[in-house]
Amino acid sequence: MSKHSFQVHETALVSSVKIGRGTRIWAFCNVQEGAVIGNDCNICDHCFVENDVVIGNRVTIKNGVSLYDGLTLEDDVFIGPNAVFTNDIFPRSKVYHEEVDRTVIRKGATIGANATIVAGHVIGEYALIGAGAVVTKDIPPYTKWYGNPAKQAGFVCRCAQQIHFSNDMAECACGVQYQFVNEQVIQI
Repeated sequence: MSKHSFQVHETALVSSVKIGRGTRIWAFCNVQEGAVIGNDCNICDHCFVENDVVIGNRVTIKNGVSLYDGLTLEDDVFIGPNAVFTNDIFPRSKVYHEEVDRTVIRKGATIGANATIVAGHVIGEYALIGAGAVVTKDIPPYTKWYGNPAKQAGFVCRCAQQIHFSNDMAECACGVQYQFVNEQVIQI
């Protein structure tokens, strides 16, 4: 491990110096020079983080995930093992676009194992993308999605438990309350 305020496994290749306090980068990772990583993150074995990637605080990235240019992960995001993020909706070998398609995963969202997130979309706050789902559009906050292509399968609390609405109101067993406002779920 390193002598920095963050930990780096001896087999990892880490060129970035923009890594927050308490972050752990495990075996066989490659973090490129331009990457920005927040505090208290956990980047597990065999992950790749490209130059134009921003990772917030307290983010967990499980084994085998590649994060390519144009991706932003906000605070408290969880990325399951082998999840896939694309950054070019018109890829061709040896064809380089001036701009990549940008993708944002909002605060507290969960991306399940082996899910695929097609570039150019926003995954809303605390949304839950199930294992193996293929996301091809923007995902609203506090919603749960499964399948290929991903389809909405309900609503979730920030604690990840399913919530059920009655008269535009819902309360999770954990005590957090939600309301539909302008066809979106908000925490009240």
